[in-house]
Amino acid sequence: MIVTTAQLFKHAYGKYAVGAYNINNAEQAMGLFRGCIDSQAPFIIQISKGARKYTDKRMLEAIIRAAGDIFPDAIYAVHLDHGDEETCYDCIKSGFYSSVMIDASHESFDKNVAITKRVVDAAHAKGLSVEAELGMLGGVEEDIKVEDGHATLTNPTEALDFVKKTGCDSLACAIGTSHGAYKFKGRQSLHFDVLKQIQTLLPGYPLVMHGSSSVPKDEVDRINAAGGKMPNAVGVDPKEYLPAAKLGVTKVNIDTDGRLVWCRVHREFFRDKPGDFDFRPPGKIFMDEYAKFIASRNVLLGSANQLADLRKSLGK
Repeated sequence: MIVTTAQLFKHAYGKYAVGAYNINNAEQAMGLFRGCIDSQAPFIIQISKGARKYTDKRMLEAIIRAAGDIFPDAIYAVHLDHGDEETCYDCIKSGFYSSVMIDASHESFDKNVAITKRVVDAAHAKGLSVEAELGMLGGVEEDIKVEDGHATLTNPTEALDFVKKTGCDSLACAIGTSHGAYKFKGRQSLHFDVLKQIQTLLPGYPLVMHGSSSVPKDEVDRINAAGGKMPNAVGVDPKEYLPAAKLGVTKVNIDTDGRLVWCRVHREFFRDKPGDFDFRPPGKIFMDEYAKFIASRNVLLGSANQLADLRKSLGK
């Protein structure tokens, strides 16, 4: 059942964070739905610009609709991840999305405000929520690349001003994470002091954490043992998810970890069975492994076993 992002945030705020997982194909969709049903967790399906172009946006939307029919007990929202203004308008018009993210964080503060406000006006007219971003995460995600030296933490005072001027419904804050598999140098930790300041200025307001994959060491080690070359890959400590949720983070974006599971499964399969060429056997393994991974992350986010209470709050 597709619900609004706002409904999920209202139920989650201060208690847990909703996992927001990017998908690109049927295998990811099946693993995601299975994992969330197994863990009884609500979730957000994220569709990026790249995912919309990978085959065709209509194909991906059809896969999600089919998964919703296959798993009727699932409760989830559909969200555009890192959209530009044009893509946001296209998704708003489609009638399929629960919310959109406008990412103008690379622009000046005033220009970010102006672009975000235009998208907010268009989305609210159709009953959709808008996520915006203030501050800049380092790393690489599809066509977004920010060098570490240009990454900036979100200024709490600016965050308050930005939300008031734009009317955005949630805010992605830069609190020390980064996109991709190489998030930290040295000790990995979030800037909880910045997060607490933002929550104090914006009490009850939904905050979002991007670049939050944990990049599990065992996955990286297995990938490298099967021919991969990923030295020094390190991610967010998943034990910090729930403390962040207690400080107002209601949505945690996890994408890279899913790609690592895919990479590990396929590298190991074709290493061990070099004569095979059928993509379906490793695809089945991936769906099972991804479902297990999703369920494990939902436990750490605190969203596991929340479906029954959420359904009651929704009157369903």
